[in-house]
Amino acid sequence: MMIFYALILLLWSVPLHAAGGFTKHDKDLVAFALNLEYLEAEFFLHGALGYGLDKKAPYLAAGGPPPLGAEKAKLDPLVYDLVGQMGLQEVGHIRAIKESIGHVAFPRPRLDISKKTWAKTMDHAFNKTLSPPFDAYANSINYMLASYAIPYVGLTGYTGAAPLLIGSGAKSLVARLLGVESGQDAIIRTWLYERKSEKVKPYDFTVAEATVEISKLRNHLDHHGLMVVKGKKLPFEVDDEGLVVPKELGAEKETSGNVLSADKNSISYQRTPEQILSVVYSSGNPKVSGGFYPDGARGEIAERYHKYRAKH
Repeated sequence: MMIFYALILLLWSVPLHAAGGFTKHDKDLVAFALNLEYLEAEFFLHGALGYGLDKKAPYLAAGGPPPLGAEKAKLDPLVYDLVGQMGLQEVGHIRAIKESIGHVAFPRPRLDISKKTWAKTMDHAFNKTLSPPFDAYANSINYMLASYAIPYVGLTGYTGAAPLLIGSGAKSLVARLLGVESGQDAIIRTWLYERKSEKVKPYDFTVAEATVEISKLRNHLDHHGLMVVKGKKLPFEVDDEGLVVPKELGAEKETSGNVLSADKNSISYQRTPEQILSVVYSSGNPKVSGGFYPDGARGEIAERYHKYRAKH
């Protein structure tokens, strides 16, 4: 019995990256997620603190170019506290990933989190030019709507990667990252859900309507279609849903409230790397960079699409 407990203690003391190891495939999948973690870290840190990795943890940025257009947002005390915590959590995520995958990790890619990019995203979501341009940094509601667009994409990426992982170390790391990413998404959605009927000033749409349009955009960018239910066109095979949905898409088809986005069994949706790139590039094409990654994402998986494009 003493030997059994000694073995358990030994396993608990093994570093994350050594627990069962990572295959090359595992490291590439986890490295792909690093792109999203960099984006989240810079957006949350700058939004709350007014600075990012270059001041907080320059060794993690590893000399990568500073993000374009990052600003400190005008946040109320609660949102400031929440966003600041999430930014610090992302620092830990980046460190955990880089320590786990070693030389496969890469410096921070060029990121564009400027007002202009957020304004374009919202214009794209509503299929019109908003006037005045949407300013993600103007207030707590705008900032949380912008935040709505970030952890959830990473969350669906982790759920998509989970069944493809081989090593127990990789599975453990992704499960633990996913736990916190899911929590961040739940915090953001719950905060917005409490305000779902409020107008997003100075526009004529509500918070809930904004989330629906953002989710529709992401479904469109990663190429999901439509079905007709009771004479209405509804998305099918969706991997993204706003805060309010038709009852046909709600939990057990009994509610239109949708504080968490999930499938008919209330299980998280999944995205492939190809779908994620299509969304974060805002191009609908993993080979055409842009959006939040003007020079493209980094790592073996993302760069494979760049190489394909260069050959054709």
